[in-house]
Amino acid sequence: MPTSQMPLISIIIPVKNEGDNVRSTITSLLNTRTTYPYEVIVVDDASTDNGCHFLQGQGQNEKIKLITTEGIGAAAARNLGVNHARGNYFIFCDAHLSFENFWIDRMMELILTKKADGVAPGIASMTEPHKIGYGQNLNQKLEITWYPKPTGPAPVAILPGGCFLVTKEAFMKVGGFDRGFRIWGFEDIEFSIKMWLFGYTCMVQPSVKILHLFRQVHPYTVAHEHIYYNMLRMAYSHFNEHRIEAAKKLVLYANASEIEDDVLTCGAAAQRVRYAAQRKFDDNWFFQKFQIPF
Repeated sequence: MPTSQMPLISIIIPVKNEGDNVRSTITSLLNTRTTYPYEVIVVDDASTDNGCHFLQGQGQNEKIKLITTEGIGAAAARNLGVNHARGNYFIFCDAHLSFENFWIDRMMELILTKKADGVAPGIASMTEPHKIGYGQNLNQKLEITWYPKPTGPAPVAILPGGCFLVTKEAFMKVGGFDRGFRIWGFEDIEFSIKMWLFGYTCMVQPSVKILHLFRQVHPYTVAHEHIYYNMLRMAYSHFNEHRIEAAKKLVLYANASEIEDDVLTCGAAAQRVRYAAQRKFDDNWFFQKFQIPF
């Protein structure tokens, strides 16, 4: 297919106090080869460190669009990036990555051959590149675990939020990232569960390796209450009553009843009904398919 006929890829990068990581990530992206035309949408969510300053004014590459917000949170920043995207395929990337040649092309192979609707690369530690995870699963506490390397492209329960590709069609059908989520936590988990329940397929492409900077602390404040709120909102949106109760027991550093009341006040019950009418599978199917003991 001639380059002029290749579909446009929209690469969406949410940023919050990433410092020099933004420049190094975009430099790596622009210096890697691909046959696909792409645009980059950087969503600077009220950073205070001027990490995106180099993108302002005349120095901004014509491929790159900078959007600034006033602290809307990770899920909303990604959704806002989509609102400005022109492509029919979205790649969500953290602002602390390093890429390899033709990473986009190899991930797109699974999309164009209809094997997957969402694709993750292998994700390695930037400081220990021999440590690579190939998509994610969940344990009995809804914590992330990484898959070992498969022999070829394989289904994964969770698309790691650090980097994944999804079709515009699937993204829009599932409603994007949860529009009621707060600051940070469970964005990629909720999105991936929703993809599977709505009948879409998520896979890892092990022939691609992206380097990711894993950090011990966030460069901005993340409260327990925000994480627990997002977890319980996810549970009310997708889980049966037994699993909702199990999720409430995971709230250890906040008042579960107060958070539950907040979740319900903010429309989770209505969202639950709406999702149940749209999905093709229930949560029992999902947890059994991926052998998640929750």
